[in-house]
Amino acid sequence: MKNFHCQKCGERLFFENTLCLSCSSALGFLPDFTELAVIEPAGDQEFSTLAKGAEDRLYRKCANYQLENACNWMVPADETDGFCCACRLNRIIPDLSGLENRKLWVKMEAAKRRLIYGLLRLELPIVPKSVDLQNGLAFEFLADQPTTMEQPDQVARILTGHADGVITINLAEADDAVREKTRMNMGEAYRTLLGHFRHESAHYYWDRLVRNDPGIDQVRAIFGDERSNYQLALQNYYQTGAPIGWESSFVTPYAASHPWEDWAETWAHYLHIMATLETASAAGLQIRNRAQNRVLASPFGRNFSEIREDWHALRFVVNSLNRSMGMADPYPFILSDAITEKLSFIHHWIRKDREVAQLVG
Repeated sequence: MKNFHCQKCGERLFFENTLCLSCSSALGFLPDFTELAVIEPAGDQEFSTLAKGAEDRLYRKCANYQLENACNWMVPADETDGFCCACRLNRIIPDLSGLENRKLWVKMEAAKRRLIYGLLRLELPIVPKSVDLQNGLAFEFLADQPTTMEQPDQVARILTGHADGVITINLAEADDAVREKTRMNMGEAYRTLLGHFRHESAHYYWDRLVRNDPGIDQVRAIFGDERSNYQLALQNYYQTGAPIGWESSFVTPYAASHPWEDWAETWAHYLHIMATLETASAAGLQIRNRAQNRVLASPFGRNFSEIREDWHALRFVVNSLNRSMGMADPYPFILSDAITEKLSFIHHWIRKDREVAQLVG
């Protein structure tokens, strides 16, 4: 992610900020510029901004910003939709009458906005299902519900997943204690709310970018044939686990269960890598490698071999920093040559799609 600074006082800002804590300027994120900007009232609930290039444009606050204080994104004033490009993807949100549900939903929205930011930076298509029923994207955030009033302890479990452009995420995944317990029970090295969003987005983009592409045989050559029985593959995985030696070919054990999950896990890690390297680059982070200092460059527009080299160096630093604080490694994964080939393939597949989209447009 970019580094953001207040256009008035120069203070550093977090992506989630709605207020500059130094000069008290109000802030709003401009998706069309991927920029966090100082906003100033311009009448009729419209705002001007101090963001470079957007000085002559007017915006409104997203309805979830204005009414719920659960967003900080802006909507161009000439758009008719009251929600920003991230919030308009919501099809179902939880009942917000309960304080706990509201707290978890706000965390869910924050993670989703980080996903959408990354997709915007990669110039991937983001179209709401309300606009394009066949190819669009929608989110449903659902909570487990009691099956009967007489047996409140018996609940109908909501499964996190993707189907036909709809990404469903169990609200409980926003509860840190519940998610950590699940991670431990499933023997996972890594489980985050943002990770869920990135993983499930991969299934959506498989349908959007891969399933009907003439070059799908190239994908199958790298990830395997997705036409193999998916339900049987998952059943076998949960019964017997990943095969011995999975680490040499798959980024996680779950990736070894089926080609669709290999694509999704690898895609999620690609988004992890690109976002973290962009943050490090924007901060001007220097890495000392073999007694030489090197400033990390933005990963966008680069060959994946260069991205991999920077990531290996940064991964060592961030893991070492966490260990210095007595905390677990934030990235406890090793990228073998086979895994790197898959990451590189996704990197170039996305770039290929962009080039094709430009030619078609």
